[in-house]
Parts: sequence; structure tokens; C-alpha cells
Amino acid sequence: MVYRSDNRALDQMRPVNIVPDFISTAEGSVLLEVGNTRVICTASIEETVPHFMRNSGKGWVTCEYAMLPRSTLTRTARESSRGRPSGRSQEIQRLIGRSIRAVTDLTRLGERTIWIDCDVIQADGGTRTASITGAFIALGLALVKLVEATSVGIVDGEIMLDLCYEEDSRAEVDMNFVLTGGKKIVEIQATAEQQPFDDLQLRQMMDLARRGVESLVAKQQAVLGKLVLKR
Repeated sequence: MVYRSDNRALDQMRPVNIVPDFISTAEGSVLLEVGNTRVICTASIEETVPHFMRNSGKGWVTCEYAMLPRSTLTRTARESSRGRPSGRSQEIQRLIGRSIRAVTDLTRLGERTIWIDCDVIQADGGTRTASITGAFIALGLALVKLVEATSVGIVDGEIMLDLCYEEDSRAEVDMNFVLTGGKKIVEIQATAEQQPFDDLQLRQMMDLARRGVESLVAKQQAVLGKLVLKR
């Protein structure tokens, strides 16, 4: 029998708490807490688009992602002090941007850009999937569909849902799922950190991820259902 560090069942999500309108100066914002992982996501609107979108009649959505220095157990230097984002941050912010654009009707935005900023204030695993979930809540007024993301992995030979840092750091397989509220796949990232996985394990991880997404969608709908869509 494998025991998780926080005594959860293998198929159990961490507690999720959503605080909408967390930043009063942003057009859309949320504080998303998934266990001990906490991310602030904001959506900011600019009345312009990148040059490659000009005169297209469409808008654009893009993202920046960062971790505060003491979001981790030991201090991590600010990436601005290094002059550029790390490869990891660039990869994550591209993932968030792709995930948002995949389910956003850009024609309804008009020629304007929505910047999504995801700042991790405390990291305990699953920061990229928490950022995707929070990003869509912050972007709620512009969304026409719901999107959620969660992580699944194999730890000590067992398939687990929503890995915390302690589990993620020793996972044999680490996988992130981005799914729509209709359970359609936007993106899958999978890495065999220590041991390769087979088709049966892949199907089992997919099934577990979908179950986790269902609980997240219900929480997201509870927040976005209170918002009045601007047209």
C-alpha cells in the first residue's frame, strides 16, 4: 500500500479554493489555490494586436508566467535579474497561451490583445496546470467554453491524481492534461522520468485526469456563472 504525504486517496484531488477579483486593478483576476500551490492570475486588455494579427479582425491572447523568489523551499533568483525567462518559464507560458487560444473565439475579441499573467506565490507541485485553470477564470468574460487542467503521475508504481511537489519530485511518470469542459483534449504533456509506461497505464491516467477535471469544471462554473458577459 502506497501512502501519499497528505493522506489523500490515489484518485483524490487536493482542496481547491478560488478567489475571484483578487486584484482590483485588473480587468479579470483570480487567486487559485490547489492544496499548498497558490497562483495569482490576471487578465489585462490592450486595444491593439501584434503586427501579424493587424487588419485580421481577430484578437490575440498571450501569457507570461513567473515564480516569486520564495514560492519555493529555497530562494530562487528573479528571472528579470538574469535578463530573460528561463527555458522552463517560456515553455510553460507558451503552454498556457496555446491552451487558452485553443478554446477562445478570437473573432469575438475584436482587434485587441488579452495578456494573461500567472504569478506563482507558493509552489507545491502542479503550478502549470493550476495556472491554466486560473488563467481561464481570469479570462472568463471573453471565454465561450470552459477549460481545465490537472496533473497525473505514477509514483511508487501507483497512478495518482494531482501531484504535490513531494510526489512530483520522485514521480516515475509525470503527465499534464489540458481538457475542455466537454472532455476534449487540448494538450497532453507526458514524460517518463524514471520508468517508461504502457498503453494500459496511459488509459488509466487519462481516465483519472478526466475525473479530476469534472470536479474542477464544477468549481469554475460556480465562479464564471456569476459573471455578466460583455459583448
